[in-house]
Formats: sequence, structure tokens, C-alpha cells
Amino acid sequence: MHKTIATLTFAALALGSLSATADIVVIVNPKNAAASLTAEQVSAIYLGSATNFPSGGAATLSDQPESAGIRNDFYQKATGRSSAQAKATWARITFTGKGTPPKELKSDADVKAFVAGDPNAIGYIDSSAVDGSVKVALKL
Repeated sequence: MHKTIATLTFAALALGSLSATADIVVIVNPKNAAASLTAEQVSAIYLGSATNFPSGGAATLSDQPESAGIRNDFYQKATGRSSAQAKATWARITFTGKGTPPKELKSDADVKAFVAGDPNAIGYIDSSAVDGSVKVALKL
């Protein structure tokens, strides 16, 4: 009986850790005029239906690697779509010549450096990676 309870407790803890998702933040360059963005605005930018920030500046998108869990979490939270669905949307946009997909970078640190170095850049990272080099525009 004691072994069964221990096994069930371990299983519950393991499942709990799988369902826990990181706090994801959408970041922009501190020089970006956008003080904040709505989930709808981020969705439009990341699904290619908007190419500019609400303030008018062109948006330069960055993405996390396909293999990173944060990527699918971001797309689910920000757009209501999976990462694969967003990729299919970008394939259509690219094929018709109406846009360029987000630049895939290797890590939170790379996304942060990309955004910090380009006033028009936008990206998403784990909230624990935020520092003064970027500005949080939306918390998901």
C-alpha cells in the first residue's frame, strides 16, 4: 500500500511538472514606440496579417527554435494556433511573396540580443531572461 501511494505521488508530481508552462513575455527594443501590445496585435504580427507595430514602425520578427517548448507555448497563447499551424501560415505567405517568416534564433539569449540590437525587432522569451536591454510589451 505504501509503495502504491509513493508511486501515485511521484506520477502526480511528474504530470504536474509537464503541464507547468513558463511565463512568456513578448519583448521589443527599448526605443520602440510601443509601450505595450495586446495579444491580438501580437497575433496579427506573428501570423503575418500585420507587418507594422500599431505605432507605424515595421516589425522585424524573431522566433525560437522549432524544438524549443517555448515556441509552441507562445503560439498557443498568443495566436491560438500551434507552432506547426503558424509555420504553415508563413509557408503560404512566403510562397505568395507577401512576407518573410520570423528569423529563427537559437535561444532566449539570442532573441534578446537580436531585439536589443534592432529598434524594429520583436521576439518572445521566458520572463526570467528579461533585463534592461529589452522592453516587455506583453506578458502571456
